[in-house]
Amino acid sequence: MIGKVIKYDMKDINTDLIIPARYLTTSDSEYLAKHCMEDLDAKFIEKKIKYGYTILVAGSNFGCGSSREQAPIVLKSVGIKCIIAYSFARIFFRNAINIGLPIIECNNIEAINTGDELEISFTEGIIKNLSTNSDFSVKKMPSFIEEIVSDDGLINYARRIILKNT
Repeated sequence: MIGKVIKYDMKDINTDLIIPARYLTTSDSEYLAKHCMEDLDAKFIEKKIKYGYTILVAGSNFGCGSSREQAPIVLKSVGIKCIIAYSFARIFFRNAINIGLPIIECNNIEAINTGDELEISFTEGIIKNLSTNSDFSVKKMPSFIEEIVSDDGLINYARRIILKNT
């Protein structure tokens, strides 16, 4: 995949910053998407649309806090195609995989900046920064996680496996 980066160079971006609890009176992803990241960056949606950002980069412990599954759902709903962070809260990691949102743990986030265009090979575990003409290796996704993401989430993956075995 190829995409453009928006970066928040901070650790502990929690699920309340991703989607504030005050909006969780509905499960309507379109409504929730309008409020994505607004307590961290009030212009997140405006920037995302204007510059075409599809990759979010952040520091360590991304998605910490509550176990709310709306956090990765709302990021995917606004068009984020991949999240790269130094590390993820475990429940956020699992929730992202369950909905088919690829996430990458990366030790080189300092080599990535807002506006950079990246080419990511999940299979090879390589991120190419097309803006700086550099690349680096990251931990490859295990094949079963790659299949879940490829199937756009755990439910679709399970359906495919069940249909294949019937």
